[in-house]
Amino acid sequence: MDTSVHSLSTLFDQLGLPSTAAAIELFIALHQPLPPEARLAEALFWNEAQRAFLEEAISEDADWAELVDQLDARFRG
Repeated sequence: MDTSVHSLSTLFDQLGLPSTAAAIELFIALHQPLPPEARLAEALFWNEAQRAFLEEAISEDADWAELVDQLDARFRG
């Protein structure tokens, strides 16, 4: 069982994206806002692997799910 403590930075690492605070803020700023009816994983800026990871995190209620939800909220805020 993975008992790692995850952060937004480690989520971006997992997605293969730059994970500094500045890089995360820039990525979100460049891609927000998401339409209210769109699911995060459906956004066009993800590649297939990223999309699959996000879908799996939510559908399996994985330990990443809370961070994916937080990221989703950031894209809509």
